[in-house]
Amino acid sequence: MSLRQEAEAMREELCTLRRELHQIPEIGLDLPQTQARVLAALDGLPLEISTGTAVSSVTAVLRGGRARTDGQPGPVVLLRGDMDALPVTEATGVAFASRYPGVMHACGHDLHVAGLVGAARLLAARREQLAGDVVFMFQPGEEGWHGARAMIDEGVLTAAGRPVDKAYGLHVISSTYDRGVFAGRPGPFMSASAGLFVRVVGAGGHGSSPHDALDPIPVACEMVTALQAMVTRRFDIFDPVVVTVGVFNAGTRRNIIPDDASFEATVRSFSGDVLGRAGEYAVRLCEGIAAAHGLRAEVSFDLEYPATVNDAAEHDFVAATVRDVFGEQRYTEVPDPDPGSEDFSYVLQQVPGAYLFLGACTTTDPAAAPANHSPRAAFDDAVLPDAATLLAELAARRLAG
Repeated sequence: MSLRQEAEAMREELCTLRRELHQIPEIGLDLPQTQARVLAALDGLPLEISTGTAVSSVTAVLRGGRARTDGQPGPVVLLRGDMDALPVTEATGVAFASRYPGVMHACGHDLHVAGLVGAARLLAARREQLAGDVVFMFQPGEEGWHGARAMIDEGVLTAAGRPVDKAYGLHVISSTYDRGVFAGRPGPFMSASAGLFVRVVGAGGHGSSPHDALDPIPVACEMVTALQAMVTRRFDIFDPVVVTVGVFNAGTRRNIIPDDASFEATVRSFSGDVLGRAGEYAVRLCEGIAAAHGLRAEVSFDLEYPATVNDAAEHDFVAATVRDVFGEQRYTEVPDPDPGSEDFSYVLQQVPGAYLFLGACTTTDPAAAPANHSPRAAFDDAVLPDAATLLAELAARRLAG
């Protein structure tokens, strides 16, 4: 049987695993239940398994059994699946919904885990045909916790005893794309991100007498507006920057001028250099506005994830593999990068590889479906055999000898 046929034969098993994981979502870097379930799913396979010390990761190495004709060690391919959930209260109404209020697999990482387990089983069954090794990277803490960086620090890129040569991953999407469609692009695929944190320090007083106080609220509001003007006046529209203020806090009652006001913003760009300049400009802007009003601003700009950049040759290889295995209509090259961020970018900074999306919408109208991170985000686990197939095919083709 082909890899696709074998994956289809394990459909029920993969869906069961996904739904079990969906009911026990965990947040951050410590995912003991998820880790235990992954270890149980891999039990009995011919894998060298290790777990993280600082994080609850699982790294599994499959040693290929086919010698290369030149007598040299074969290449190493890494396949990644992230495992963590989000602080979201589920509102999908599915029978296998989260058991934990306030925690949900709202980004589909439960499907990523099940798909990677499926790929491990497919490749393990073909171990003797592989002229190289496969590293399976089960990663915690993708949702803002830098889990990929933590796994790199603990040696995932050398887990096979020599450096990883190629790396691949995918992400399910609950909207936008038709179910079963893979989507990607060469070059920048997802944005770099940073956090802007501002505290405007004034002097409180009575709301009836603002002249006797130093009111931080209008100054902070002026900063929020000025940041939007900065984006349009300091940066090329063809190399864009996005600044979105998602948190704004000030005051306790309407007739009290508070001592301080604070806000937080996410800053996105598809270029690391541009993101760095955005930070410099934003800090200077906020400090200057505060000083102009006789107040003080405490400003920090924290770099988060680098841009996710697909190697052009690896993107072409992935796209060709999708078209060969599933048909021409199953791959779409998106014209523009996605403004979301992804910490697989840490891997792709060091290893040539590619990342792509997989449509997992449960309806026939992806444009109207709730998006990832929504409490109503629903993912069709019918795509699991295809996810497992593609990951396994990419590794198998790279290790064909």
